[in-house]
Amino acid sequence: MVEKDGCNSSLTAIRVLRVSLVDELEGWIDSLLEILVSREVFSRDDREEVLCQLGPRARVRKVLDILECKGEEAAKTFLFISTHYQQGLHQTHSKESRRDQHHSIEYNKVKQKHKDVLRRRSESMLFYNTRHGEKILFSEHYVNLLLVDGHQGLEIKRHEVLTFGQKRLSLQQKLAVHRKIAPAELFSSANGNRPVKKVLVTGVAGIGKTILVQKMLFDFGGNEENLAFDFIIHMTFRDLNLIDKPTTFRELVLRKNRHLAKELDNILANDNKLLIILDGFDEFRHYRSCDVDAFVTEPDEDAELVEVLGSLMQGELLPNASVMLTSRPAAISHIPVGCIDRFVLITGFSLAEVQDFFLRYFQDDALADRMFAVVAANELILTLCYIPAFCYIVCCILKESKDLCGESPKTMTDIYVQYLVALLRSHTQTRAETFLREQRAEAVQQLSDTVLKLGQLAFKKLMEHQTLFYSSDRDVAALEGCSLISTFLDKTVAQEPGCTEEVYSFAHLTVQEFFAAVYCAVTDHPLPDVLQHSSCPGETLNDGHLDLFNRFLSGILSKRNAHLLSRQVGLSCHKEKVDTYCQRMIRELTMLCENGANILNHLHCLFEQQDPSLVLSVQPQTLRVNVSDETLSQMDYNAIKYFLNLIKGKISELDLTGTGVSAEALRDIQPLLLRCQSLWLGENNLEMDTVQVIADVLQVSDNVTHLGLGWSNIGDDELLALSSAIRVKKKLEELWMEGNRVSYRGLLSLSDLTPNPLKKVVAIWNDLEDTEPESLCAVSAQESITVNFTDDDMWEAWGEWVFKRCEVSSNEKLVMVLHKVCNMSACCLEAQWAKTFYKKLSQLIKSRIEC
Repeated sequence: MVEKDGCNSSLTAIRVLRVSLVDELEGWIDSLLEILVSREVFSRDDREEVLCQLGPRARVRKVLDILECKGEEAAKTFLFISTHYQQGLHQTHSKESRRDQHHSIEYNKVKQKHKDVLRRRSESMLFYNTRHGEKILFSEHYVNLLLVDGHQGLEIKRHEVLTFGQKRLSLQQKLAVHRKIAPAELFSSANGNRPVKKVLVTGVAGIGKTILVQKMLFDFGGNEENLAFDFIIHMTFRDLNLIDKPTTFRELVLRKNRHLAKELDNILANDNKLLIILDGFDEFRHYRSCDVDAFVTEPDEDAELVEVLGSLMQGELLPNASVMLTSRPAAISHIPVGCIDRFVLITGFSLAEVQDFFLRYFQDDALADRMFAVVAANELILTLCYIPAFCYIVCCILKESKDLCGESPKTMTDIYVQYLVALLRSHTQTRAETFLREQRAEAVQQLSDTVLKLGQLAFKKLMEHQTLFYSSDRDVAALEGCSLISTFLDKTVAQEPGCTEEVYSFAHLTVQEFFAAVYCAVTDHPLPDVLQHSSCPGETLNDGHLDLFNRFLSGILSKRNAHLLSRQVGLSCHKEKVDTYCQRMIRELTMLCENGANILNHLHCLFEQQDPSLVLSVQPQTLRVNVSDETLSQMDYNAIKYFLNLIKGKISELDLTGTGVSAEALRDIQPLLLRCQSLWLGENNLEMDTVQVIADVLQVSDNVTHLGLGWSNIGDDELLALSSAIRVKKKLEELWMEGNRVSYRGLLSLSDLTPNPLKKVVAIWNDLEDTEPESLCAVSAQESITVNFTDDDMWEAWGEWVFKRCEVSSNEKLVMVLHKVCNMSACCLEAQWAKTFYKKLSQLIKSRIEC
């Protein structure tokens, strides 16, 4: 407190107390300055002069300097104001301190109570619904997270589980860029440049998104994680689906957290210490409508649910709060990703963790090793075991497999048929054949009826892209009273004030697809239209979401699995349907081989049949195998090899364009490459070791006459290796390598190979600079080598094909193409088709920018 301390005048007191005044007044100098102006002790110009000083202590000193000039009366008024203002300030602070202390006690009580509630709610979970009441503690479960820089959307044209299988392998190989993170680090800034407030966690079905959420809640409730939050509010979209009227954010919070009511205002006011978790965005009925433009800004503002949630995601509501959203990849395109600060991908188990899981499950080292060996022998099954839910399914089957059939499963359908039989046996404690021996036909019929009802539900909802089934749904109500529902369907309870509804889902997305295929195979239901694959190159009617359904259907209609289903479950496939399906597969495969349309999913369906006679019935006039534009995994190569190893003779064309081929993959199929006449490997990043495999093929093959390496990033060194190989057999007639890094000097290595055997070499859009006159002249003299466009009709058709490739390319790939195609001299654009091509390309770029 400022006092004169017996000084003769106020000015003298200010001079004596100058140092202490600076210390005492720096915290409220701006407020004091306003009072001095209002009392007309200071003018507005004085105030501006003070405010120009940098820092509060400098401002106090300036005020004291000005008072020296103002005289005794101004100094006296200043001391009076400052003394009484500080007294009032101390009294106010004392009252606020007592009030804050009381508030802090109540706030902390509610905070601890909320943690206790979260701990109790999340201390255990039902484990993939294998048996009612079977639980596992979080300490026995683990999920690996991989931090992903940027938006990781999956290719929508392929089934998300299949696509992620090989994508995950590449992510694991890039740990220099992507690092594992713990749940407590989700909201820690990776580079410190910007705070992380909105986090999107993605992962395929069954990978552990909800498990991650529950683990975070459990650890937070037990103060085990260093999450810098006072409160976590957890909401599931399964519950939110029940809300069909306008609501407020306050109401959403209190629906399951009434214990927060007294302190909710303080919790929301302190929103920088609040984390809101929204789990299962892909299950939200209105997930396509959350990118709203009508915003809610207050917690008590009444609005439609999508507006409240959309405002929360986009930071218009509680802008300082942290939000974590979980979703399957299929729905993330509908999330307003512009507001997302971090994208996190759950990768599930590594190979070592799969082995550990087997050890924990079987509780016997020798048995676990033997069962893991069965899985390791099947690339498809091993790849999918990174999904914890699928890993459990496999273990469940293998536990019984030695009694169910005489051979280990070879295909995905084999695994799921045995899964069905294993669970039926486990939950009924007997087999269908036991019923048959005892002539209890009624029990067998009840068993098969239940499976068919589940299949009908699975089929209908799969066609509608639905994975959640509510008890109010007529199709779910039809299952009431079925004793086996709890065996295959996971049940949760969604609650809304005045409304409680049961929500069902299959243990895993692939289980739903399998049941749907069983229903379609053993009933009179016609094959859905979406199964009628396009027979024209470049066209498709299937976006990939039914790929596994197709494969399951083919596998179930095979003799090996049809027999097992009939013997174990009492379900029989109609012979007419089996014959019709096989005839159609032969007809479609023949047509696809002849016209060169994409054939990969058909090859997988053929692989599921495991019937060599079916393959041998495919006898196309020309054998063209197109698997382009699919990032191929080992299981894809297995399906390709299964087909081509059974069909003998020359392969007219093998199209591996844009498949991500590697040296290892090409070596694996090298015997097939030797049989090819036309081999297309463009739009792959071909490193030298991969090019060397191609060179090895050219050195010994008498068949390869056409080779496509466009947009494959090859340069002069790679071309030199290829030219040396071509000289050995001299069979290659056409070499297409547009859009690469080849120079005129590199093209010179082909000069002695043109025009015989090389009748055509296409090298446009390469690094062809005019800085080497001698090389330029030498290459220009070679009529077989094309480095510029002409008016030839062939180029016009080729340009249309290139433009179609650009249309379906990602923005990143399009930028790579533009870097090449725009580096052209004006003389190259004289052909009319070239002018049209570049005009259409510029329009495409403009449309992408506007999007």
